[in-house]
Amino acid sequence: MFPLVRNALSSVRIRRIQQIRQSHSKHSPDFHDKYGDILLVTGTSFCLVTWVFLVTQIGIQWGRSPVGRVTPQEWNEE
Repeated sequence: MFPLVRNALSSVRIRRIQQIRQSHSKHSPDFHDKYGDILLVTGTSFCLVTWVFLVTQIGIQWGRSPVGRVTPQEWNEE
């Protein structure tokens, strides 16, 4: 009885895997096949150009912490 159940389960698994493979195979190219790489490249370049502009042109002072550069003044008791 056990070998019969095991064979039945394995054949069901094999059929299920074959059905999944057939359903995942594409018969014609879709939008992502046609334009996916182009959109990825243009999106990446847009983000890169935006960050380069932000870092170089808008005047953010990077790493301008006063820690270690500011010395306290003497206290006046007047």
